[in-house]
Amino acid sequence: MSLEHKMIRSGVVVSNKADKTVVVKVERKFQHPLYSRTVKQTTKFMAHDENNTCQIGDVVKIVESRPLSKRKRWMVLEITQKAGE
Repeated sequence: MSLEHKMIRSGVVVSNKADKTVVVKVERKFQHPLYSRTVKQTTKFMAHDENNTCQIGDVVKIVESRPLSKRKRWMVLEITQKAGE
């Protein structure tokens, strides 16, 4: 799989109840255009986890892919940090 034009994001696994699917919470910070305050925004992505290896609390990298289902457009690239460590 070529990753040169794919978007990669890092986030925390918040759910792994579905088969071969995890929900990843990605947090981003940005400057508010009018009030010049730092704003924190979270987005949840459904990602494909082929071997069901991710656990809740794991920090993972996800990469965008072709549509795999109605809401699943991301795949787990690697587990950066396990939950208990």
